[in-house]
Amino acid sequence: MKKSYKPLLFTGLAVILAICISYTKANAQDAHFKPKDAQLYKTIAHMDSVMFDAFNNHNLEVMKTLFSPDVEFYNDGKGVTGYEATMAGFKGIFENKQASDLKRELIKESLEVYPMPGFGAIEMGTHSFTHTENGQKIIGIMKFVHVWQLKDNQWKVTRVVSVGH
Repeated sequence: MKKSYKPLLFTGLAVILAICISYTKANAQDAHFKPKDAQLYKTIAHMDSVMFDAFNNHNLEVMKTLFSPDVEFYNDGKGVTGYEATMAGFKGIFENKQASDLKRELIKESLEVYPMPGFGAIEMGTHSFTHTENGQKIIGIMKFVHVWQLKDNQWKVTRVVSVGH
C-alpha cells in the first residue's frame, strides 16, 4: 500500500503560512524604525532640519552649501538635474510670489537613516509641502531619498530622489 504525503505537506505549509502571517501582523503593529547608529540618525536629522530651515526661509546661500557640486537630483515630476539647475530651481521657487508661503515639513515618524560605510549616510522619509493657491491651502505629500556624503568634515547631499509629485 502506497502512502501519500501530500496531505501532511499541505498541512505543514498551512501551519508555516499561518505562523508567518501572525508574526507579520504582530510586528507590523510595533513597526518603528530603529537606527543602527543613533548618533548618525541625530546628525542626519539635524542636517535635514538645516536644509529645510534654509528652504523655508528662502536662504539660497545656505542651500548652496548643502549640495555637492556633482549632485544628481532625480524628480519624478521634472526629471534629472545637476547642481546649477537644482540651485536655479530653488532660486525660482524663492522668487516666485505665488510660492512665497511654500513650506516643507518632515513627517518625523517617517525618517530613516542608514549608515553607508566609507561614504556617509542614506536618509529616507516622507515630507509635506504646503502653500496657498487661489485662497486654498494645498498640501502635497512626497517621499524622498537623500544620499549624504561626509567629506572634509562637511555633510553634503550627492543624490536626491524625490517622488510623488
